[in-house]
Amino acid sequence: MSFKYNASTLTLLESIFKENHYVVRYEKGRFQSGYCILQDKKVAVVNKFFETEARINALIEILSQISIDVSLLDEKQLKLFEQLAQQKLEI
Repeated sequence: MSFKYNASTLTLLESIFKENHYVVRYEKGRFQSGYCILQDKKVAVVNKFFETEARINALIEILSQISIDVSLLDEKQLKLFEQLAQQKLEI
C-alpha cells in the first residue's frame, strides 16, 4: 500500500501539521537535511527549492520526530498518518 507523491498528498500532510498547531513554512536556508524544526514555536521549515516529492519526504521525516495528537485528525488525515506509520514499521 503506497501513496502518490502529488500536490494533494502534500496538502493533506500539511493539514496534519495544521491540525496539531504546527506551521509549515517553505523558505531558503542552510538546512543540512533540507528542513528544520523549531519545537518551541511548533514551526517546521522546509527548503523552498524542494520539488513536491522532496517536500513530502521532508514532512514525513518531521512527522516521525514530533508527537501528533491523532484525535485532532479527520478521516483522510488519519488514514494517511496510519499508512505512513505502518510503512515506517515495515522498513
